[in-house]
Amino acid sequence: MQQLEIKLQGQIQGVGFRPFIFQLAQQFQQLGYVANYAQGVVIVIQGQANQQQDFLNALQTQLPPFAEIHRLAISETPLSSFTNFQIIASQTDGKPSAFIMPDLAPCPACLNDLTEPNSRFYRYPFTSCCHCGPRYSIIQAQPFDRANTSMAVFPLCPNCEQDYQNPNDRRFHAQTLSCPTCGPSLEFISTAGVIHNAPIKSAVELLQAGKILALKGIGGFQLLVDGNNQAAVERLRQRKQRPYKPLALMVADLNAAEQLGFISELEQAALTSAAAPIVLLQRRATTTVAKAVADNNQLLGIMLPASSLHYLIAQAMQSPLVVTSGNHHHQPLCLDNQQALAELAEIADGFLLHDRVIQRPVDDAVVRLIAGKMTVLRLGRGYAPLTIATTAPVTNHLALGGHLKNTLAFGVDQQIINSQHLGDLDNPDNQRQALAAIKDLQHLYGIKNPNLIHDLHPDYFGSRYASQQAHSQTIQHHHAHILACMAEHQLKPPILGFAWDGAGLGNDGLTWGSEALLINQQGFQRLAHLRPLALIGGDSAAREPRRAALALLYQLYGDQLSDESAGLQRFEPAQRPLLKQMLAKNLNCPLTTSAGRLFDAVASLLDICQINHYEGQAAMLLEQQAHLSTLTAEYPFKLSDTTPSIIDWQPLMEALLLDLNQSPIHDIAAKFHNTLAVIILQLAERAGVKCIVLSGGCFQNACLTAKTVAKLQAASFTVYRHQKLPPNDGGLAVGQLYAASLNASVINWS
Repeated sequence: MQQLEIKLQGQIQGVGFRPFIFQLAQQFQQLGYVANYAQGVVIVIQGQANQQQDFLNALQTQLPPFAEIHRLAISETPLSSFTNFQIIASQTDGKPSAFIMPDLAPCPACLNDLTEPNSRFYRYPFTSCCHCGPRYSIIQAQPFDRANTSMAVFPLCPNCEQDYQNPNDRRFHAQTLSCPTCGPSLEFISTAGVIHNAPIKSAVELLQAGKILALKGIGGFQLLVDGNNQAAVERLRQRKQRPYKPLALMVADLNAAEQLGFISELEQAALTSAAAPIVLLQRRATTTVAKAVADNNQLLGIMLPASSLHYLIAQAMQSPLVVTSGNHHHQPLCLDNQQALAELAEIADGFLLHDRVIQRPVDDAVVRLIAGKMTVLRLGRGYAPLTIATTAPVTNHLALGGHLKNTLAFGVDQQIINSQHLGDLDNPDNQRQALAAIKDLQHLYGIKNPNLIHDLHPDYFGSRYASQQAHSQTIQHHHAHILACMAEHQLKPPILGFAWDGAGLGNDGLTWGSEALLINQQGFQRLAHLRPLALIGGDSAAREPRRAALALLYQLYGDQLSDESAGLQRFEPAQRPLLKQMLAKNLNCPLTTSAGRLFDAVASLLDICQINHYEGQAAMLLEQQAHLSTLTAEYPFKLSDTTPSIIDWQPLMEALLLDLNQSPIHDIAAKFHNTLAVIILQLAERAGVKCIVLSGGCFQNACLTAKTVAKLQAASFTVYRHQKLPPNDGGLAVGQLYAASLNASVINWS
């Protein structure tokens, strides 16, 4: 006989890990106990040495779904007087764990219970077990025990208590377990304040009548409407003041999803995963979805139900449901019932509420298949919080991320924890939400007075917040982009990184956005960028692609630019003299090397998009045109012999303008994308570094990424790009924090 203490860290709380250990102990005749402790799980086993070895082998090879062991320590301890094996109360001493499970969509067994009339959980909208249900959205403190979650106020009834204590039941020690007798309950309220019986039936009838439903979901309120009802979708857009940006759809099952879009094996795996993200799919021409869902867009965002409640509603509908965030345009998600009733009254026609508290806002995640790999575009439910290991400690650091698509990142030991998507921080309400998130995550992970890392831009919310604190440091925007991808893949310098996006403040005080950076142990060297382009009206240029096109044409033709030119024809006659004067006298026309603005200029010249009604619209529509072409030709360009090398787009644009009257738009778009891929290849060959990283919002473009990866790999380069982290600014915080783990010389604390 011997006794072993086993301490484990990793993704092992909230995944049915302790019941799994209990069953292993029974199988291999071990006495002792298993318990959560703040940093993971501790196991004590007493028994025959050969059976303990079998126990340890099974522990590492037969893990339950979603469980991951990152660290394991075994020590022999003196024999104790155990008489059985137990799951005991959690041990709360020690530091919090870096690993908190994301929220999990219903497992097949729970969906079966929902539809089985003889089940105690038949049509119960909060059905869950050890393998599914809310996690991150309901945890109040670590470790993940019922007493530390929003479920604490729902004591188990005798039947649920029996399931909870039964080692052979999948609800054995399930912290979210409940049933109609003892768990959360639903309530349907009309906008007139009338409470209806049969809340799900009332909600479905509301939707079938073309009305808008406000639903309390997993991580916040959502607005639902019949996706086949054009008038209803238009009404939702009008009330929410979201006139153009595509809307996501929810359907009950995979068969229904296949009626809407083409689904590859990888896309199917993402759709049916426990994360249940929104998956961007190539739409079918035969779909009956309302035009207003995603007008003039070849992609549809499709998701399967994220909870038992969503499943019951989707199953009852005969059409896909639009599901969008429950808030006013650019405002934070509504979390509690009273807030939703007050703030969404002008949008929703009815409210489906429940009494389980949402601890923190968690929006739906968005993923897309890009060049053969599923790529996260928004870190939300099912994916957040995301934990990334480092080789050096990053304890007590907080990275504040970017200003748009903001996320936060904390350091705990040798782990970076990236928060959920918090949104754009350009209004006071979202900024207050970001402050609340900082406080919430510091409490959840036991972090006090962290060292702050933020972007160079002084007007970013994170920079303003950091300026009020004692200890902070900046990391350049595009440097952080590349470091984020390096962190995801555990890469060390030297690396050649391409960070292409809309905008980021450079070390020279100018707006960068097409950077080839050689990453070294001390920081980076800027190797190349696009020829600068004027931003007519500053930030207005990002909203109006026509301004980028006009600036480009002016740089080509100067004062010879005619009022009849395509660039000026996009503007009202009264605007044209002022715009020409601004360019001639360089008034409010700061320069940028942004690749995003070059995409905008081309989209405007091809008359695909003149105004960006949402971020990235022009580039997205240009990409979709390029997908329609099989052309492999490219346009000419020049690379200067200076350091950094200037990518001169003038030959490219002159050739493109000649093509305007003689080639289809989709062929021109394809040649433009082909050219950018060749530019990256030639710069990589010049640098002579074989390890390449692609990051920044431009690499959300599946066409650009696929062409670039193919050319680089054909030339024997090793290419890394984002999968777990978004290529956009949603990954910046991880990159900022990764700098601290690489070399202290990169971080010069003020």
